[in-house]
Formats: sequence, structure tokens, C-alpha cells
Amino acid sequence: MIHPTALVDPSAQLGEAVNIGAYSVIGADVVIGDRTDIGPHVVIEGPTRIGCDNRITQFASLGGNPQDKKFAGERTELVIGDRNLIREFVTINRGTGEGGAVTSVGDDNWILAYVHIAHDCRIGDHTVFSNYSALAGHVHIGDWTILSGYSGVHQFCKVGMHAFIGMGCLVGSDVPPFVMMANDQHGRPRGINSEGLKRRGFAPPRIAAIKRAYRTLYMAGLSLPEAREQLSAQAQDSEDVRAMLEFLDHSERTLAR
Repeated sequence: MIHPTALVDPSAQLGEAVNIGAYSVIGADVVIGDRTDIGPHVVIEGPTRIGCDNRITQFASLGGNPQDKKFAGERTELVIGDRNLIREFVTINRGTGEGGAVTSVGDDNWILAYVHIAHDCRIGDHTVFSNYSALAGHVHIGDWTILSGYSGVHQFCKVGMHAFIGMGCLVGSDVPPFVMMANDQHGRPRGINSEGLKRRGFAPPRIAAIKRAYRTLYMAGLSLPEAREQLSAQAQDSEDVRAMLEFLDHSERTLAR
């Protein structure tokens, strides 16, 4: 269960059937849930709470101090949910006192090799972070979002659920739900993530309503207040358009348009 070369702090709490590989280091104030598998050469610093049935492979570094000059040693934490895959050389930092004190990762996420998730980020469920994608601090990522390889998201940005960030895109604005960013280094809207929605069982009428909302927001030549007024009418018949409107209401940065 625990390799003889692993170092586990006496204060760490390990659930049932937890495996810890060779030369891994589990620090103080770390909680690891049942059936989680920790590979070799993994470092987990506390305070960190990890749920059940996760797989964390070699050389991942979780729960380290935030890379923020304002951090002064205050108590902050990393919280990771259940059934996540965290691959080689992934780094996920704890939060900062000024940023809410928590970095959180939900359930059923695939976080692939060399991904970096900075302090105070909030990650939803069922996301995919492809190799070398990275988040700056305070970024929020919605459920079912996909970040392609070498993409990056600027600090304080929000990316809505079911969005798709294309390979190499650098996102510096809020991205509404369902929107696909691609074909440009700095990432511009290029339609909706229709293929992803089909794979997740969205019926054709739902996808049609989302496409109509996208055309209203991006292709009708309307100002944002004008587009929002039309979206309000469309939202009466579509829960997905309502989700887009709710995202717009909570957006604090420039909207990707």
C-alpha cells in the first residue's frame, strides 16, 4: 500500500486502499480519500484534501505554495474531488488569502502532462486539460470545458461550461458557455462547440437554440446591451441560453467577442 521509500507525515490522513509509490512525499495536513493511487516521485504538500478514486501519476506536484508575491504564509488549501486523473509533472498550487484561500478541482477531470493550475483557480467537473495547457491565478473553468494543448488563460478570466479552447490559444477575456475559441494565437470566438455537445447527448433543438444565441451575440452586429436584450427573449424557451445570460451577468472582465 505504501512503498518503503515513501515519506508520509504522521499527521497525514489516508483512506482505505490508498497506494503511495516509491519516493513520494506526503506532507503535513494532507487528507487522501479511499482508493486513490499515488504514483512514484509525487509531492503533495498541505493543507490539501483529495477525494476518492483519484489517480495521480509520477512527478506531479500538488498543494505547493502559490506563486504570488502577496502570499505571506497564511493558511490556504487545495481541494480536489473524486475520480480525477492527474498525469506527469502537473502542478496545482494552493490558494491565497486575498483570493479566497482555496484552489479547487471538481470531479471526473482529466489533467494531462505538464499542466499548471495556479492559485485560487476553480475547476468544475468533467473537464479536459490537454498537455502543457496552463491557468494563471483566479481563473474559473466551467463543467465539460476542454483546453487544448499549449493553451493558456489569463488571470481572473472565466470560461463557461462546454466551451472549447483551441490549440495554442491565449485567452485574455471571459468566454461564454458553449463557445469555441480557435484559429488565432490570442483566441477569438469561432462558433459553438457543436461536436462536443453532440457527444454529450444534446438534442438538435438544444444545439439550434445555442447556435441562434451565438449568432445574436457575435454575428448580428449588435452592441452587448442590444444582444443581451434579444438573448433575454430567446432564454424563455432555452435553459442553455439562460445559462449564457447568467454567465454574462457575472462576467467581470471584457467578454471575448
